[in-house]
Amino acid sequence: MKEFLKMMRQYASPYKGYLAAAVFLNILSAIFNIFSFTVLVPLLNILFKVNTDSQVYELMHWNGGSFNDFKEMVVNNFYYYVSDFAGRFGLMNTLILLGGTMIFFTLLKTSCYFGSNAVMVPISTGIVKELRCRVYNKILSLPIGFFSEERKGDIIARITGDVSEVENSITASIAILIKDPILILIYFGFLTALSPDMMAFTIVFTPAFVWIMGIIGKQLKRGSLEAQELWSDTMSQVDETLGGLRIVKAFNAEKTMSRRFSNVTDRMRRKIAKVATRQLTAHPVSEFLGTTMLMIALCVGGSMIIRGTGLFGGKFMDASQFILFLVILYSVIEPIKELSTATYRIPKGLASMERINKILEYDNPIKDPKNPLPMESFKDAIRFEGVHFSYDSSREILRGIDLSIPRGKMIAIVGESGAGKSTLVDLIPRFWDVTEGRITIDGKDVRDIAVKDLRALMGNVNQEPILFNDTIFNNIAFGVEGATMEQVVAAAKIANAHDFIMEKEQGYETNIGDRGSKLSGGQRQRLSIARAILKNPPILILDEATASLDTESERLVQDALDRLMSSRTTIAIAHRLSTIKNADEIVVMHDGRIVERGRHEDLIALNGYYRKLNDMQAL
Repeated sequence: MKEFLKMMRQYASPYKGYLAAAVFLNILSAIFNIFSFTVLVPLLNILFKVNTDSQVYELMHWNGGSFNDFKEMVVNNFYYYVSDFAGRFGLMNTLILLGGTMIFFTLLKTSCYFGSNAVMVPISTGIVKELRCRVYNKILSLPIGFFSEERKGDIIARITGDVSEVENSITASIAILIKDPILILIYFGFLTALSPDMMAFTIVFTPAFVWIMGIIGKQLKRGSLEAQELWSDTMSQVDETLGGLRIVKAFNAEKTMSRRFSNVTDRMRRKIAKVATRQLTAHPVSEFLGTTMLMIALCVGGSMIIRGTGLFGGKFMDASQFILFLVILYSVIEPIKELSTATYRIPKGLASMERINKILEYDNPIKDPKNPLPMESFKDAIRFEGVHFSYDSSREILRGIDLSIPRGKMIAIVGESGAGKSTLVDLIPRFWDVTEGRITIDGKDVRDIAVKDLRALMGNVNQEPILFNDTIFNNIAFGVEGATMEQVVAAAKIANAHDFIMEKEQGYETNIGDRGSKLSGGQRQRLSIARAILKNPPILILDEATASLDTESERLVQDALDRLMSSRTTIAIAHRLSTIKNADEIVVMHDGRIVERGRHEDLIALNGYYRKLNDMQAL
């Protein structure tokens, strides 16, 4: 319950007005329900001709006294007005009036009940929307390192399946937790006023009722947590299949993948079946316990009616009042059953909330400084000063990097796979933070600059173009607020992309499909370059931007890159040495260290690592 209250404080606080309205309407609903049932007593007396012909009532006035005196006055005056009406208009008209009164109070009760549920809709939908947005925004803010440790399918499962489980289990129970305690308190209060004898007997069974129902839900949280983890496995399997469908088909591995998927879904089915079976026991058990309590109350009350004395002595209720007691008691059983149902639904939802909180409560190591230094432009140089880096406590990826990248120069980074080239470049925009040493821009440590301001200085063009399932216009204008069509077209022309865009039927409004699947590799890359051109960053990072292209596409892309790199500081990771021969400086990396640096001709003359790489490509 502590976890549930914590969640409510976090997500339900903006809806205090709705919660207050729900409480008020539920109180009215319970009161009107009692009034509608109270009309049963004179109705029954008229039908059975009890008290209507023999007893005469006189109007009483309240002059102070005990609660019992007040209750006696209310009951007496109620009967006085009913008997007076019956004497003047007849029993049949009195019966019709009481029936209409009961219908009227039932209408008020049901209207308040509808209103109380209606005001809960914005609360439940708002909490779910806020939860999804928080998870999504947290995902956007998390560092790259988080996603190298987590499966993408598992993250998707948490933002879909787990949030849906919270919606079905917890937010659906909020209305119950507001409505049912109010009904139980008001009904029990009325029953106590009606008959303290019977209420003292009944109250003994209520804690046992709730306790037995609580036992059913004890293991649901653990079982639900295991089921949601298996759901994550299922989503991961689907994600891997969609991402590697070409390989699956090429290797005729459909049966293998189908068998893997069948195994994980079968384990999930067994776990969900176990949880569902435990849930199904709740209704019959609560039904049995409620009926048992009602029948015991009937037998005990019936014996007191036969004796004519109550449990503590004194006159007991008449038959019509006892029927009213049983009707209200039966009415209170339903909210007790719903409340006990919530006790096992909430742990089920809290299991999913626990998985969601692993994302929400993840401590992002890439933090903005408390007092960030201003960084509006790039004027001098980027410097690596004694930089060391490792992803964890294992082998260092970078060791003792000292490097200066002056403004307006093109620096190329080469080396074999695993030498640390991409890691070195990823440290500049703070996708990771250095383990030791520091990186400065214009003398300011990048850790002292706001991440947003730091990354605003940079544009990226990667080996694998990252595009979105949207129009060409929106992909080029991505991240640039208020970009006009003229600006997008100008960027596309510089990137050698305008001609192929205009060949499309819808031009710049053409949807390019998932990850740009409707375009060729060269076309996708030129859109990435156009996006970088439109952003117009002073620092450009190229990560093997032409490595996967054919010769014709590479020529077009390289031409676009040459235009993009002009008058910018460029850091290029390259495997094809032919693309970086004209770099101002080439940095050669090996095993996490800089082993050579200089221009192309100078490095060839050194006859070292770079010469070896160059000769292998020439061969």
